[in-house]
Amino acid sequence: MNTRAMHGAGTLAVVLGMGMTGAQAASSTAGPSATVPLSTGVNLDFTIAIDKFIFFRIGDGAWPTPGGTTSTVSFVLTPSIPAVPTTPVAGNNTPVNWSGAAPGFGVTPSGNALPVEVRSNAGQITLRATATTPLANGANTIPLSEITIASSDANLPAPQIPNTGTGTAVNVVGTAFANLVTQRTATWTFSYANLASRTAGTYTGQVTFTASSP
Repeated sequence: MNTRAMHGAGTLAVVLGMGMTGAQAASSTAGPSATVPLSTGVNLDFTIAIDKFIFFRIGDGAWPTPGGTTSTVSFVLTPSIPAVPTTPVAGNNTPVNWSGAAPGFGVTPSGNALPVEVRSNAGQITLRATATTPLANGANTIPLSEITIASSDANLPAPQIPNTGTGTAVNVVGTAFANLVTQRTATWTFSYANLASRTAGTYTGQVTFTASSP
């Protein structure tokens, strides 16, 4: 029996396998004979198949129950007018002291620290990030690579987010049986680098994270 579930901006893959067991028996006959006791032997062969599985989640859906909600990380950029600095009040014709220099923008994150979990018996697990939908506001875009991730556990590192396509893989460190079994949890903290001036507006995009084994 195989089950699969998809979860959130991260690819949440659950593959549960129930191994099938099989048995094959030969036959043997002894006698008739006037000499007792008699004996005979039969060989019985067994096979046990243990399937591989991967459980991967970002956000809700802690083991063993996968979630169904896509987590959202938000950043709000608020201008600060020099020279004090002064945070402007929303509205029209609002007076404020301004030196004339370009304002700076502070970044306020929301929901940017997410629990991450990887469980598997499939050997070495690798993680990759894929730019599913670019950060866009109409024709204006922001490179997805300006979203960075820091992991609370070096054994469960976060892959770098690429601008397009799929980025470089990182390895999750196994926990037992010569790296065959993995049970790792961490918190990934997302940040916005804010490297350049952007056109005002709300930019939305999506990244898919994938866990895989050989």
